[in-house]
Amino acid sequence: MSSERLIYLPLGGAGEIGMNAYVYGYGKPDEERLILVDLGVAFPDMDTTPGVDLIFADITWLKERVDRLEAIFVTHAHEDHVGAVAHCYEALGAPVYARAFTANIARRKMEEHGHPEDAVMTASSWPEQISAGPFKVGFLPVSHSIPESAGLVIDTPAGRVVHSGDFKLDPDPVVGEAFDPDLWAEVAKPGVRALVCDSTNVFSSHPGRSESEVGPEITKLVAGASGMVVATTFASNVARVKTLAEAGERAGRSVVLLGRAMRRMIEASIETGVLGDFPKVISPEEAAHIPRENLMLIVTGSQGERRAASAQLARGKYRGLEVKEGDLFLFSSKTIPGNERGVIRIINQFSEKGVDVVDDSSGLYHVSGHANRPDLERVHQVVDPQMVIPMHGEHRHLREHAKLAEAGGRPGIVAVNGMMLDLSGNAPSVAKYIETGRTYLDGSVKVGAMDGVVRDRIRMALNGHVTVTVILDEEDEPLGEPWCDTMGLPETGTSRAALVEVLEEDLNQFLMRAEAKTLRDDDRLEESLRRIVRQTAQGEIGKKPEVTVVVSRMR
Repeated sequence: MSSERLIYLPLGGAGEIGMNAYVYGYGKPDEERLILVDLGVAFPDMDTTPGVDLIFADITWLKERVDRLEAIFVTHAHEDHVGAVAHCYEALGAPVYARAFTANIARRKMEEHGHPEDAVMTASSWPEQISAGPFKVGFLPVSHSIPESAGLVIDTPAGRVVHSGDFKLDPDPVVGEAFDPDLWAEVAKPGVRALVCDSTNVFSSHPGRSESEVGPEITKLVAGASGMVVATTFASNVARVKTLAEAGERAGRSVVLLGRAMRRMIEASIETGVLGDFPKVISPEEAAHIPRENLMLIVTGSQGERRAASAQLARGKYRGLEVKEGDLFLFSSKTIPGNERGVIRIINQFSEKGVDVVDDSSGLYHVSGHANRPDLERVHQVVDPQMVIPMHGEHRHLREHAKLAEAGGRPGIVAVNGMMLDLSGNAPSVAKYIETGRTYLDGSVKVGAMDGVVRDRIRMALNGHVTVTVILDEEDEPLGEPWCDTMGLPETGTSRAALVEVLEEDLNQFLMRAEAKTLRDDDRLEESLRRIVRQTAQGEIGKKPEVTVVVSRMR
């Protein structure tokens, strides 16, 4: 038996949807040469990560082995696959490979963070392969909801691995490459050891629909509208943005793109040749002089993001434009689980303005970018791998996908973040578990999820905060009375007196009778004052706030 092995280790994206990061390695145990597939972000929410800007996979394990990292391969330009590349480049420093459109987006991110753009190299599609240590990696074109997506064909001394990336089986994707079963069969012909496969839509029992199917329905909807039409979709879904723009053009409307991300994606598509033609667009300033029934706005913010164009239109004006009664707003998108509250807030704000809102509950105006269950079965059959490793999904998706593989006679395994698999044998086996987790971008600083920063912020949000200041003289005696400052707490409690005054009185009573050894010991004094504040506040307002004690001594 060979002393070398082929490993697969998800650091993010397995057991969740977002912040994808998958490590492959080949070599002697604990000496493997490594490649990283994707390095993406997840997005925070106010309930669990207040104030956080972005969330990355914890790449500590990889940083400790950075001398063994050969390269980073990015399958496509969605934020959950490419969004952390520039943030982590300084720590990893490996060359980054991607197809032209994805490389264009990645280079813009690198430039924004002061990294060399030439660290991102443009790769051609299969059959070209890139050598990276013991690996040869080729980009296999796939259909998805963003241009130039790719699966990866990863050749190793232990056999071929196909990493699907995010994909769907679309014969007519409007923009980008159609699903090519002959190409997939050609890739599978030498034999595939493992198919590491997208699991997002494993519970959708009907075959996936083509992007081309939504065009006629959107065209019909826009043509029948009497007021201004506003539509939102994922900015990265260039095919959908084009479909929306063409529907507006056919209806005799001038088209306006609103939102930085929307314009950036269209520019990148034109620069890289993904888009050969796109309807003429006008600026918001020009739109102000055109009758609203002749306007079509395509805007960012399909997930209810507060700062995006759709949310700003829902609240009032954006770039001089505003919606009015009788206008139509179309969500040509699916709401990602967790974003429902923000989307519903926007819908209600539009409703209050008399705007008619159309979402995708009818299934007419959006199709998914991920393969459904029958499509996954078809790919299993075409690729015919020795084993199937589900990825890109919550735990329930991975588990169901593993069952689907086993029903087809192929061993599958549920591998979540931190579970290292050995793919060298006849079936996948667990080699070891490594500690993994999340890193938060908090402003301009990266903090660990377990560092306590966000935990303390949540506690302050839930319980409020009190700052206690005490001054002691040279004899360690209180100099005057202590005073309190409160944040996020009511002004009065059950005693009907000012909360600050009640707290200060109880603290002063304690100081007047405190023992000398307590007054001399900062730690003991702070702990006693903190306990009194929490006990008094509990009695007055039913909450135990977070407490900061400042002890100043006159020396």
